[in-house]
Amino acid sequence: MPNTYTQLLVQLVFAVKFREAVIARHWRSDLCMYISGIVRKHGHKLLCVNGVADHLHILVGMHPRQSISELVQEVKKASSKWINDNRLVRGHFSWQEGYSAFSYSQEALYNLVRYIENQKEHHKKRTFREEYVAMLKDFNIEFEDRYIYKELS
Repeated sequence: MPNTYTQLLVQLVFAVKFREAVIARHWRSDLCMYISGIVRKHGHKLLCVNGVADHLHILVGMHPRQSISELVQEVKKASSKWINDNRLVRGHFSWQEGYSAFSYSQEALYNLVRYIENQKEHHKKRTFREEYVAMLKDFNIEFEDRYIYKELS
């Protein structure tokens, strides 16, 4: 639509089903590149994507023509198919239900990109659960502990 101008910076966070640590280091960068293609295909600007064995962080400059939930659904669906088609994990791969989305200002961009790029180092000091709960609290998001990403039991 003409005369529509936006700056919507959104960090998406989602985890592997049951938080299984199956995203292997040797194919993680290929997964990130594949996801960047999905994001661009839908008209958004990928600013950063990275993660560790059990979850991902994706920083997107959102285009307003698609909702956040639609984009996450597309990313999860296509990336799960790519992982399964390439037989990168034993058994069937899927992402855990749900996701989180956090909005940021332009001023926060530099530090946020560094944070996402350094996930491996960051998680030497803090578990995913600790990180995730802290993010929810920092953004004043009410949550129920029983719905926080489930661990494999």
